[in-house]
Amino acid sequence: MITRITGTLTRVLDEEVRLQVGAFEYQVLVPEFVRRAVQTKLGQELSLHTLHFLDGDPSRGKVIPRLVGFVSESELEFFELFCTVDKIGTRKALKALARPVRDIADAIQRQDAKYLTTLPGVGGPTAEKIVATLKRKVTRYALAPKAAARAEANGEAAEEPAPTAVVEGNVLEEAYEALVALGHSPMEARNRLDRVLSSGKAFTSAEEVLRIIYNK
Repeated sequence: MITRITGTLTRVLDEEVRLQVGAFEYQVLVPEFVRRAVQTKLGQELSLHTLHFLDGDPSRGKVIPRLVGFVSESELEFFELFCTVDKIGTRKALKALARPVRDIADAIQRQDAKYLTTLPGVGGPTAEKIVATLKRKVTRYALAPKAAARAEANGEAAEEPAPTAVVEGNVLEEAYEALVALGHSPMEARNRLDRVLSSGKAFTSAEEVLRIIYNK
């Protein structure tokens, strides 16, 4: 299993990139938001976090192992989460992720199915499934550092990230739901959690997060 690959970026195509690693050139499939992020790096060394999947129809004996690549491990984790939605396979997920992870996760958290239907290959019923399946699981992706998200959208290298809080399990999701239940709008709840994340502290419960928020 190849979980990470580093090589010279030799080609950027519509749905894939090519990396030269020693005497070998590897084909790595990428979603559109990754393609935009790396397209200015031709000829430079590039590292991608990867996963394998089998492409084709096993019943016909035509199965090809392929690599899917992402700039960050967090993007890869979101992709794997996205693929857990019923009837969204690897190929459909690759096509759908045309926008930065933070934007898609934010829409899922806001239960904005209309926004999700603007993603390639995502119709109304699929958008509703995505929301129903993932709305409680995407908070940490929706709260990704804004500067990194902007750089990703513009195809630029992200600046060194500021210190971020360490949280366990579903602490962020639970804190977000608590803030909304207390009357905060989704936007205000995310902004408050953004400020907590920038503290660099460690949190083991939603109660600790809320205590920090309301003590300020």
